[in-house]
Amino acid sequence: MPYRSFLFAPGNHPRKVEKVFNCGADAVILDLEDAVALAEKEATRSLVVDALKKTRSAKGYVRVNGFDTRFCYDDIAQIVGPWLDGIVLPMVERPGQLETISWLLSNLEAGAGMTKNSLDLIPLIETGKGIAVLDAIASAKVEGRVRRMAFGAGDYTNDLNIHWSLCEDELQDARARMVLQSRAHDLEPPIDTVWIHIKDADNFEKSSLNAQQMGFQGKMCIYPPQVDVVNRVFTPSDSDVIFAKKVVAAFEAAEQSGSSSIQLDGYFIDYPIVAKARRILENMTDIQGQNEN
Repeated sequence: MPYRSFLFAPGNHPRKVEKVFNCGADAVILDLEDAVALAEKEATRSLVVDALKKTRSAKGYVRVNGFDTRFCYDDIAQIVGPWLDGIVLPMVERPGQLETISWLLSNLEAGAGMTKNSLDLIPLIETGKGIAVLDAIASAKVEGRVRRMAFGAGDYTNDLNIHWSLCEDELQDARARMVLQSRAHDLEPPIDTVWIHIKDADNFEKSSLNAQQMGFQGKMCIYPPQVDVVNRVFTPSDSDVIFAKKVVAAFEAAEQSGSSSIQLDGYFIDYPIVAKARRILENMTDIQGQNEN
């Protein structure tokens, strides 16, 4: 299925949680971390589980509290069950954190009668230490449980005392590393950071386009109107699909005549270009299948 849009909602706001699954996002992240005050964290766990048990059209994830907090273990132990699709683990800075949480999830899955590795684990990389050891994090020994990583610019820019500008040039290095290490370790393309200027739709779309062009597969959202923008940006356009079909058809015809490089509408076409065209068509098929469901 496509993972274009991940929409956050505070787990302790029942009205927001009730609405969030109907906003068109591919996945929803119910938050137990930053959006929930310390005094409410423990009580919010049961609210999150109740919400996930209801009929919904989007995947259901929970962002738990960080590995080094006193809340992390009980967060996970109390929310795991067949109603959950995955965990978002914040502030990941070393592979051992993922390996420990993966071990815990495997035991909880077994206790709940679930298939091993049925729960997705998404590490949220949002500190200088995390980016610095991204190679080790991406190669953590978790038996395929980590399928994609996510980038968090809010804590990252705070950690490094970086000014988070509207153009986001200061994020380019971290973003590039996320994409490179994901590919180097056979993970799916990563998920991009949230955009905090919720009324600035123009620059939000630019941020989304930049992430898409850099190789991310989707973006996290904190405001429901952002979902439509993200879904559109990370969905191949009609012209992209039409051209991809032309590329594949023309190349297959050329191959039958013994050629593996051709020109089409002013473009030089060879195997890498065809592979990208086929990926566009596969992505579009996945999105259409999701929409039908």
